[in-house]
Amino acid sequence: MLKIGQLATQAKVSRDTLRFYEKHGLITPTNRNVAGYRLYSDSDIHRISFILSAKEVGFTLNEIHQLLELEVTKDQKSCEDVKQFVDTKIAIVNQRLAEIKRIKKSLQTLSNACCGGDEPATHCTILEALGDQANQA
Repeated sequence: MLKIGQLATQAKVSRDTLRFYEKHGLITPTNRNVAGYRLYSDSDIHRISFILSAKEVGFTLNEIHQLLELEVTKDQKSCEDVKQFVDTKIAIVNQRLAEIKRIKKSLQTLSNACCGGDEPATHCTILEALGDQANQA
């Protein structure tokens, strides 16, 4: 059994990170000793590694929770179930990319419309365009 500091060292995360994961239901201490210290098993090192890997590829904490459920019940799930989960995330990422591209295009249009000179911004096209959009909303 490992105390939280030992687990943090072996998993290469901070104690605060472990407490955060515990608060969000991603890890649970296996036990507590008589002094009330959290005790973890060696399998928790693997679980934290799994969480970190999932975070690295862009999964949210809620999605990681769902992935952990899939991982725990993998005997009852198919590869198709897991692939569908990942494919759904890909669709979300593609939607976000499209939104970011739209935002970039709008910002570029604003930037291109501005002279960028050192005169006062009294009639700055960027400020006017943003003001016009605010008035239309």
